[in-house]
Amino acid sequence: MITTRPELQGTHGMVSSTHWLASGVGMAALEAGGNAFDAAVAAGLTLQVVEPHLNGPAGEVPIMVYDAAIDAVEVVAGQGVAPAAASVEHFHDLGLDRVPGTGPLAACVPGAFDAWMRLALERGRLPLRDLMSPAIEYATRGFPILPRINAVLEAVAPKFREDWPESAALWLADGVPRAGDWFANTDLAATYTRILEEAEAAGSGREAQIQAARDAFYRGFVAERIVEFHRSTPRVDTSGAAHTGLLTEQDLAAYEAPVETPLSVDYHGWTVYKPHAWSQAPVFLQQLRLLEGFDLDPTAPDDPGFVHLVVEAAKLAFADREAWYGDPAFVDVPTDDLLDPAYADQRRRLIGDDASLELRPGAPGGREPVLPPELPPTQGTGNALGIGEPTVDSEGESPGDTCHVDVVDAEGNMVSATPSGGWLQSSPVVPGLGFALGTRAQMFWLDPQHPNALEGGKRPRTTLTAGIARRDGRARLAFGTPGGDRQDQWGLVFFLRHLHHGMNLQEAIDAPTFHSDHFPSSFFPRDASPGALSLEDRFPKETVAELERRGHLVTREDPWSLGRLSAVSAAGDPAPLKAGANPRGQQGYAAGR
Repeated sequence: MITTRPELQGTHGMVSSTHWLASGVGMAALEAGGNAFDAAVAAGLTLQVVEPHLNGPAGEVPIMVYDAAIDAVEVVAGQGVAPAAASVEHFHDLGLDRVPGTGPLAACVPGAFDAWMRLALERGRLPLRDLMSPAIEYATRGFPILPRINAVLEAVAPKFREDWPESAALWLADGVPRAGDWFANTDLAATYTRILEEAEAAGSGREAQIQAARDAFYRGFVAERIVEFHRSTPRVDTSGAAHTGLLTEQDLAAYEAPVETPLSVDYHGWTVYKPHAWSQAPVFLQQLRLLEGFDLDPTAPDDPGFVHLVVEAAKLAFADREAWYGDPAFVDVPTDDLLDPAYADQRRRLIGDDASLELRPGAPGGREPVLPPELPPTQGTGNALGIGEPTVDSEGESPGDTCHVDVVDAEGNMVSATPSGGWLQSSPVVPGLGFALGTRAQMFWLDPQHPNALEGGKRPRTTLTAGIARRDGRARLAFGTPGGDRQDQWGLVFFLRHLHHGMNLQEAIDAPTFHSDHFPSSFFPRDASPGALSLEDRFPKETVAELERRGHLVTREDPWSLGRLSAVSAAGDPAPLKAGANPRGQQGYAAGR
């Protein structure tokens, strides 16, 4: 198969991400003697600067890590929690039936910065200055404005000028930056420079410095400015009214990104690891459980039977997501039952030859599913209580997105991370800091009976996910993609094609992909399109015709428009190392040697 670029191979290290600058920075960390964890941190901090419409310092990130020294896969769960004062009753008292999609009221505690710092502290080896300097340099000297950044700023410029003057002062000081312009975020550069200076003043040891950087963000000047601005400055959000935020200095001071044991399932000689049900990630594992009952080896990558089985499995897994997923620290998610092979055997019987048009959550352990109040059992609705990841434009909303980075080093250490949130368009810029808070609380339901109901100190159930897979005694593959509800669909198609169809990393990334929008979206207005199936317009006409005959409502999308996958692998013990990156959008790149 001819690919858009080669599958990279080498022995020293590989980095793949959604932005070429982040991949270059990660590779530079490896060349400087850092390990995969250092490279991921440096790349992650750089992504906060160069993809500000997709993530920021006050966003969130699930980080999957494989530590070869202890032969263990773990999750640094960088998803911040709701403010202690947040409750369903509080929002109802404000006259709201959903959490606004933008603005201070939708903020959770920032999770990303602490997650990156904890990864550096506990597993890295490079000095803090080496990890932060590339991000500071790009924020100081400038970075190229991507076409998508320009499009977002064009859309939100009226909102910034009318309602969020702090954001206008930073992003529109000289008008809307054009694609290709060089843009410097000097406020963010100053913030990170001060964090680094305070950290280095704490002592010469890297551990003391990294801890001091965490303190500066969560218990020092950054936290003080966040709380002062968001609790005293009402700003208009998607409700149409102006609200202040709920975060307190105590909320930020108490936060530490936890390290968790991931969930996993075995599939055809591989063990696949994913975060817990505070994310949507377990749907990937549920889909594998369902698909292990079918023989996919004889299928072709564009076989209509392959597409049909994958889509129908997704419908069942995502229906369970709607009914059962939430923060396991607050609700009893029946994870063992959901991933039980016997449960999958029962659910698999629902997959027939024709496309399902129903939303069918299961009853794991005999429990009755709890759907959000305005989602009937048979289909979704556009009139539900939750709100997702919108930005704001002249019409009020436009979709947000995410970024991704994967790393493997010569020792076999691996990282897969999906940073998101804290977008430039999500909330007003905090004056002097150069970044906005996230709005992840918008993903809660204001229904106290639902597993994803809003509670103080609770993590919202997000779409963010990352993946590591193990075979022959060690981790072999790290992969992931942005894409909201589609992350664990596009990622699954990549994995299945790599495993069943023998495609290398780049072939599996390049191959035309697909996804379903059958189930309710996690994002406002929670629309569902029963039976909807989107395919890149590179599938054979015969495949499309057969899928339509089976009842799928097929939309043929632009030929290179779905998925933004990155992947790295360790094919030997651990060499050779390999990497592939997404060509769609002319932005993602892999680097390695």
